[in-house]
Amino acid sequence: MKLFDHLDESVPLGDDERLLFDAVRAMCRDKIAPRAAGHDRNGDFPWDNVADINALGLNAMFLAQIYGGADLSYTAYLACVREISKACASTGVIWSTNFHAMNPVAEFGPAALQKRILPKVATGALASLCITEPNAGSDATGMTTKFTPDGDHIVVDGGKIFITNGGMADYYLVFGKWSEIDDPKASISALVLEKNMAGFSAGKPEDKMGMRASMTTPLYFDKCQVPRGNLLGAPGDGLRILLASLNKSRPSVAAHALGIARAAFEDAVHYINQRRQSGQPIIQFQGIQFLLADMAAELALCENWLWHVGRLVDSGAADFGVEASLLKMRAGDVAMRITIDAVQLFGGYGYIKENRVERLMRDAKICQIWEGTKQVHQQFIGRSFIER
Repeated sequence: MKLFDHLDESVPLGDDERLLFDAVRAMCRDKIAPRAAGHDRNGDFPWDNVADINALGLNAMFLAQIYGGADLSYTAYLACVREISKACASTGVIWSTNFHAMNPVAEFGPAALQKRILPKVATGALASLCITEPNAGSDATGMTTKFTPDGDHIVVDGGKIFITNGGMADYYLVFGKWSEIDDPKASISALVLEKNMAGFSAGKPEDKMGMRASMTTPLYFDKCQVPRGNLLGAPGDGLRILLASLNKSRPSVAAHALGIARAAFEDAVHYINQRRQSGQPIIQFQGIQFLLADMAAELALCENWLWHVGRLVDSGAADFGVEASLLKMRAGDVAMRITIDAVQLFGGYGYIKENRVERLMRDAKICQIWEGTKQVHQQFIGRSFIER
């Protein structure tokens, strides 16, 4: 594993960030990973893992110090997403969704809203990002959730589907269309809806293939009144906020996928060194070595691109959308390929739930779907090369 030890050591973390990462790694090894199979089997929300994450104050790492945050680098955040997801993919998406939903508030929210809710997020409040609807997936302009101004409030009507942390979160970043703007793109707006507001409810959690301990639910808004001060920016600023947010959430999803891939790779390497056929460990067979070399190459190259994108963000790069899209697309493919190959290397043992490669393969599939399907990213990346 020297290849990946060297790669981990090269991640550009400050001294304090390295200490935090080591603490996260220990927490994952000793607490989160041993619980993962049980949470997957029972499909229950991992409140114990959330409590351990909050005990380390991990929400604070992506928030400014004035809100009780630690204001650490984006690269450090990505490293922690990968490590938590390696231990438990469900817990990884629960925690990273806090960033996906609240980083836009930190960047675009009004000062009064930031001052009121971000200190609570820093100490462990859960958040949720609400975009997808039955007829608005990859094309966000198809959403029909409506925001109607009403004096000091905004009335929200409509619904969302496939919402991570739905019903569990304290704060929901909701995208919808401003009723007084007709253009489907120019009308998209964003606001923060808070738990227990009248007219807001969550449906039954979906029974999913993977990420089974992460609650994914529909949400319903029935004349839900939200204070006007919870609006991010001005009416119609939502698409700009959404696109800027996706550029940072897509590398986060990639880190999540690479955590799953790393776990599967490490399990496979350990197994093929122990499993014997024809009087020798099966890693001695050339065919196995070829497969392992391809897995290692894909994983190492994709992880290196992850840290490249992290450096771009931390350096203040203004335009990294294509790099983020390429990373998300390739990381999802790598996670799926490596988990499938890991199951293959385990043989029949990989097909039973006793070995976590079975769970990792189920968890990996969504990484090719959410935050833009592979095909959406292929189109976006391909179009970037059109000469204008």
